[in-house]
Amino acid sequence: MPNTGDFYIVEILEPHLMWGEYHPSRHSHSRREIYGEGYIKIPADVAYDYRIFNRNNPFHANCLYRCTSFDSYYQGTLLAQGNQSNDIYAKQFAEEGNLKGIGDWYDFVGADVGDFVKVVFTSPTELLIEHSINSYGFHI
Repeated sequence: MPNTGDFYIVEILEPHLMWGEYHPSRHSHSRREIYGEGYIKIPADVAYDYRIFNRNNPFHANCLYRCTSFDSYYQGTLLAQGNQSNDIYAKQFAEEGNLKGIGDWYDFVGADVGDFVKVVFTSPTELLIEHSINSYGFHI
């Protein structure tokens, strides 16, 4: 589990902003495009160093995180999901049961490709997210 005060910064890429439109499996006939879905990437080194697991972890490690945004717009529960090359480590955060939760926040803050998100763990099971147009313009 992450420690209080652990953080990482990640650049926002097109799939993070437009997951429901961008993901290749969405362009098949098996599932329609879904506008407004988004997620926050968890880089592999962060997942391994901070022990951020998905639901594949056989030790039943935490994969749910209470989340608030710095601007107070977003409040919800994020699910650590997807997998790195080691399939028990997560590769992204998305709102549990609502893939549009982070997408709505991205829309609210005006996030664009090339912007950044800072994720700060305020406890082992809680985090604070902040958007910035550059990697050094964060408040937290």
